[in-house]
Amino acid sequence: MPTKLSSSENLSVVASREQICSDLQGEVVILDIKSGAYYGLNQVGASIWNFIQSPKTVQEIEDAILAEYEVDADVCKRDISALLEDLADQGLIEINNEAAA
Repeated sequence: MPTKLSSSENLSVVASREQICSDLQGEVVILDIKSGAYYGLNQVGASIWNFIQSPKTVQEIEDAILAEYEVDADVCKRDISALLEDLADQGLIEINNEAAA
């Protein structure tokens, strides 16, 4: 079932421990240890991936990308949600509800 981050204010995101990653000239390659599948992230995705090596809220991720790249806030929010949903669907990140903790 696809992950939805539509109400993401209280969500915390962190990279899963069940993967190995490596930087390759500004991009990131991730190996999912469980499935053996490789994934690649472009420069912006790599920035997000490196940022979520410790738990961050979705808002913190958006703020960091807006500070680093010249991008419309709505486009940034939509693209980050899409990336995080894809990473969650592949089991590469863990999403926790901070309000429930």
